[in-house]
Amino acid sequence: MTSSTTAPWERAIWTGSWTDGSGEPSPVTDKATGETLGHVGTASPADLDHAVERARAAQRAWAAQPYPARAAVMLKAAQLLEAEPERLQPWLVREAGSGQGKAAFEVGLVVSELQEAAATASAPYGEVLRSMKPRLSLARYVPYGVVGVISPFNFPAILSMRSVAPALALGNAVVLKPDPRTSVAGGMALAQLLADAGLPEGLLHVLPGGADLGEALVAHPQVPCLSFTGSTAAGRRIGQAAAGLLKQVHLELGGNNALLVLPDADVEAAASAGAWGSFLHQGQICMTAGRHLVPSSLAEDYARLLATKADALTVGDPTDPTNALGPIIDERQRDRVHDIVRRAVDAGARVEAGGTYDGLFYRPTVLTHVARDSVAFTDEIFGPVAPITTYDTVDEAIELLNASEYGLSVGVLTGDAMAAYELSDRIETGMLHINDQTVDDEAVIPFGGIKASGSGGHFGGARASLDSFCHLQWVTMQSRIATYPF
Repeated sequence: MTSSTTAPWERAIWTGSWTDGSGEPSPVTDKATGETLGHVGTASPADLDHAVERARAAQRAWAAQPYPARAAVMLKAAQLLEAEPERLQPWLVREAGSGQGKAAFEVGLVVSELQEAAATASAPYGEVLRSMKPRLSLARYVPYGVVGVISPFNFPAILSMRSVAPALALGNAVVLKPDPRTSVAGGMALAQLLADAGLPEGLLHVLPGGADLGEALVAHPQVPCLSFTGSTAAGRRIGQAAAGLLKQVHLELGGNNALLVLPDADVEAAASAGAWGSFLHQGQICMTAGRHLVPSSLAEDYARLLATKADALTVGDPTDPTNALGPIIDERQRDRVHDIVRRAVDAGARVEAGGTYDGLFYRPTVLTHVARDSVAFTDEIFGPVAPITTYDTVDEAIELLNASEYGLSVGVLTGDAMAAYELSDRIETGMLHINDQTVDDEAVIPFGGIKASGSGGHFGGARASLDSFCHLQWVTMQSRIATYPF
């Protein structure tokens, strides 16, 4: 891991090279220990204006490059990271509080996104249309120009790169504002990686900053396309602001995802899936299993097995590879998680495991007897909490599942996969996993949710990337100038 004294981004922002930002430097902290690892620069709206200007100028030549030139940069970056995961992995462990398994997995996802972006650069980008006139009529995807990306803290590298890489591969420039709590893993390390891979200057700008900078990026008149991953509340504000400016905006927001255990499920296997879905990365994942819907006939066994798994998980400094789980990102989020647990207990829920914390280390928690109007059932917790609610009929379970305002990911565990598939048309969700838990992603799939979870599948695969980071242009051509009666 690069030390703070040698890190190229020490007190800097990235605008094609490491330069001073106009704002006060922001500390980079180890979330497990509180140690200051260094500082990054922060940007002001004036820095943003300069970055967008440079990005617009650089983008024209980049878009004019043959697609192999753009693909080569993405492939080189993937090769560099695959050969040297330490470029990123230690920052995910210390700055984002990731367990080492999660951090390694995230590095692999970033590699996959870069490889898929390279393939996207060569994907067919239009179609020939029929016309009633004697002419060539076609529709083609044209890059927007400058894409603004705002990414969160929980999976900072992949949730930045899944927008940055395809946007660049398709001929755009990008202005990235990572979450200030994970500016290195979510931005600075990625900028250095792409620069080392040969990305020309001016095409990627990484500007750490607070909410004011994010608002300025959303409002900037020369940033026509925005990609935001974060909370539903923030996404609603961004969507409202962008709509008034007639911008293209892609929102991947929160989720209160259901894990539906059907009566014929193997309860031991279901509990294992449920533990992974709720406790991975301290539950700080938009796809975390936040509601366990279990038939009354299985509820006691399922809760016992899940609590046993929760009690067995080690929680502590993730630099120690024996610790499965690391810290909650900060005290504010820890306190929010604990408040939800306390309120659920006050409303009649029972703590079967966990419910306690030491500093930012929150024990994996299992709650039973969770009422359907409990905050632990209705709200996204974003912590390592598995609330269990029972049902008596499958129809009742589907109604409970769909009652949520969210619609990101659902897992259905069953002994009859085809029967579960027949239920799928009744389940309101952007992603559905039969006989798996709720947390999953691949670079080739259209990732996204519906309802309060976002604006659909915008990330992953060439088709989704073209739809997200390019606009469709209609072009006609004929051999002679058309004649008209006047």
